[in-house]
Amino acid sequence: MPDQFERAYIGLGSNLQNPPAQLEQALAALGKLPQTQLVCVSSFYRSAPLGPPGQPDYCNAVAALDTRLTALELLNALQVIEQAQGRLRSEHWGARTLDLDILLFAAQTIHTARLVVPHPEMQKRAFVLWPLAEIAPNLSLPNGQPLADWLIQCPYGELEKLDIPSPACRRGVTVDFKPT
Repeated sequence: MPDQFERAYIGLGSNLQNPPAQLEQALAALGKLPQTQLVCVSSFYRSAPLGPPGQPDYCNAVAALDTRLTALELLNALQVIEQAQGRLRSEHWGARTLDLDILLFAAQTIHTARLVVPHPEMQKRAFVLWPLAEIAPNLSLPNGQPLADWLIQCPYGELEKLDIPSPACRRGVTVDFKPT
């Protein structure tokens, strides 16, 4: 376990069983992880599903955590939260009650059989990049590239910011952010 806290960014998504409530429950669980502090949460966003047709839209957000857990310990904890909320891994990109992804972990680049960080698809996904930019607008990636460079390549498109205050907003942590 690291001696100091490391900043991790977690992507959250759900499109089954009241997705906003699923995200709220997951955020509560993230806030209870050992050696971890929930720092802030983006707004919730609606996005069209990737993968098999006929799925309902997703509710997505990004959370910032400060943690003393290693990246693999954090991954294990996220998978426990997913399972507790009924996540089944039966269909690639299929509908799910909860999906939690480590997008970034400190300034680390990680390539293992179980975990790749930065998340390998995040630069293509508006539902990840725009919520991330909302809570970390000046973020640079582990390779030094500004997050803003990826935003230019990934238009906001049909992403819809939902009028649902996230727990961070209720705690008074708000960010005045508007996509360009």
